[in-house]
Amino acid sequence: MFARRRLERKIDALNVKVDLILDHFGIQQLPALPIVPIKPASTTTHSAAGGFAEVDELMAQGKKIQAIKRYRELTGAGLKEAKDAVEHRYPY
Repeated sequence: MFARRRLERKIDALNVKVDLILDHFGIQQLPALPIVPIKPASTTTHSAAGGFAEVDELMAQGKKIQAIKRYRELTGAGLKEAKDAVEHRYPY
């Protein structure tokens, strides 16, 4: 509860700063940006047809680092996201 309030206060402070910057540069309104939903890594489909069979095989062999590298190659995910996804899929 307190963390949420603190986060809301930070967001409010950032909004004030952005408004000050916009006023300083004489910008009346920001252009609308498209909203693109982002799927969490845990909800992506991991099918063997998608190349994830290689990740499965590497994990079965105990080659966690190689599995994370391969996951990154297949998905374009960052290091932390790939590590979390592989560890979530293979908790052992």
